[in-house]
Amino acid sequence: MSLDEILGLAPVIPVLIIEDVAYAVPLGRALVAGGLPVLEITLRTPVAMDCLERMAGEVEGGVVGAGTVLNPAMRRAAAAAGARFCVSPGLIEGETAGERAPLLPGIATATELIAGLAAGFTNFKLFPANVVGGIEALKAFASPFQQARFCPTGGVNAANAADYLALPNVVCVGGSWVAPAEAIRAGDWGRITALAREAAALGAG
Repeated sequence: MSLDEILGLAPVIPVLIIEDVAYAVPLGRALVAGGLPVLEITLRTPVAMDCLERMAGEVEGGVVGAGTVLNPAMRRAAAAAGARFCVSPGLIEGETAGERAPLLPGIATATELIAGLAAGFTNFKLFPANVVGGIEALKAFASPFQQARFCPTGGVNAANAADYLALPNVVCVGGSWVAPAEAIRAGDWGRITALAREAAALGAG
């Protein structure tokens, strides 16, 4: 599955920080049940790669990827663990879009966007969106960079996600609000499914 196809599956990609492997599969199933099949497990905890492998192997209907990928070695390890895509907070020198675990690189400036386009990327994460101009930055990028499509992440939440998604150069958004840490720790999978269902409805129409 190409990155274009993956990003088009749902309006919101849950950005997941998982502290315990036991949470991985039920969390993934809860999000998929709510209509969010694309799942980004950030590589920020000691168990993240194990969680990725579990979720990729056991969550039916899930398209599981790795976030916070900082270098080529992390990208290779994530792909080996079953990641269908990778997300980086910035451009990784020498890396290209690729076919196996295609990469969604982060950019914050026009200069970085030009470098990413030169490397063959057309899909980017605007990060941290709320710090680098958010909606107004994306509007400004639209005319000079008509070939670029974005998944803004960082400060995107239930209150502003629809505003981002209304922009023609935004394919989807990334956010953690659909999987609150306290709900994960409590095993409140019903609440997470409900939040996912609300987020999935943002793409209706």
